[in-house]
Amino acid sequence: MNPVQQAIWFIENHFTQPICLDDVALAGGVSRFHMSRAFVVATGRPVIGYLRARRLTEAARQLAEGAPDILSVALEHGYGSHEAFTRAFRDQFGVTPEQVRAARDLETLKLVEPIMLDNTPRTDLPPPRFEDGRPLLIAGVLQHYGCEDSGAGIPSQWRRLVPHLGHIPNQVGGALADVTYGVCANSDDHGNFDYLAGVEVTEFSDLPADFATLRIPAQPYAVFRHAEHISQIRTTMRAIWTVWLPAWPYEAADAPLFERYGPEFDPRTGEGGLEIWLPIKAK
Repeated sequence: MNPVQQAIWFIENHFTQPICLDDVALAGGVSRFHMSRAFVVATGRPVIGYLRARRLTEAARQLAEGAPDILSVALEHGYGSHEAFTRAFRDQFGVTPEQVRAARDLETLKLVEPIMLDNTPRTDLPPPRFEDGRPLLIAGVLQHYGCEDSGAGIPSQWRRLVPHLGHIPNQVGGALADVTYGVCANSDDHGNFDYLAGVEVTEFSDLPADFATLRIPAQPYAVFRHAEHISQIRTTMRAIWTVWLPAWPYEAADAPLFERYGPEFDPRTGEGGLEIWLPIKAK
């Protein structure tokens, strides 16, 4: 099993116990940082969000079966009080534990069942090259995303950037520039992250008023070529995080990961390929 599959197995066998992200990472044999990022890439959910949802789903089943004592159900599923359990339950399902027990019905609840990942890893991921990345100044259109929307607005960010390309002040390459960057930064344990669609600039002066900026420090990278259509990038990301990275003597560094789109990429069709620059450090 890859680290995310090991994490799911661990959660399913221990979610009634007081476990945390560090415990899940240890079970998967990777760092906390690696697990929190890999789990979101592979499943679309943050580790802690999945753990909470599984606890509450199984608690809801007990309540719908007529559990006589709500506090006992709460304690069994990791909540220290009736009040804390009720808050979490209402946030998850929009109803109270008492309502579910009284209705004896789960049809209206969005239950979260165990995730079943495909056991067949991608085997055609080209080996990366290794680069000592130089410092970069990136300017462009920034958007913050939660785990649940998983970057659904990223295409609109690129549409907003396109009219500026070629005449952004201090853009490297000027009007002839043909390289753009999609930068994932400031990600957290809950799967939230910032995405900056932008270009490299030499300085941050005189930029459009709605532009955001980001400094990317010098950093070692593993650089992967994604040759397929842009819509398949998640498959490559999943292979990087769950197959390649655990097998090599590196771990992900806490630094921005970015996509580099060169002149071969056609934004009209999504074809042509791109590079994924994963920041790394020795284990």
